[in-house]
Amino acid sequence: MYDVLMYVFEHCQQYELSGPNEQVAKKLSAAGFDDSDISEALSWLAGVVRRPHRPVAPLPDSGAASRAYAPRELAKLDADCRGLLIRFEQAGILTPQTREHVIERALAATGDGLTPEQLKLVVLMVLWNQQMPSSRLIAEDLFAKASERRPS
Repeated sequence: MYDVLMYVFEHCQQYELSGPNEQVAKKLSAAGFDDSDISEALSWLAGVVRRPHRPVAPLPDSGAASRAYAPRELAKLDADCRGLLIRFEQAGILTPQTREHVIERALAATGDGLTPEQLKLVVLMVLWNQQMPSSRLIAEDLFAKASERRPS
């Protein structure tokens, strides 16, 4: 599913995901993705586009409060992933509201737990859906290898 999501980010426009997904599915199929992976990714993306089902009350700033994780969230997001969420929030990449959307989408992802790279992709897709103009720059930073970040 994650390869499909990365392909969608790199090769599709947001408006393509707002309507029927037949065109996107055809594009993904032509790119060589398996039908089950396409279906899973498009279903997951529908949740990103729809936003969370429950209304989110204004949340306190991360400097004023700490986020406690439920057992189900702890099982899906290990310490590294939770640390990434904290860093993204402290860096201003995520707001408390977008953090909650990211957590909701992380819980909706398949598998027992997410790797930090998978969580970065979830963050990226949530930000991309919100049409943040900086999402391309954030993508480069999120997926830059550690060696590329170090000065020579």
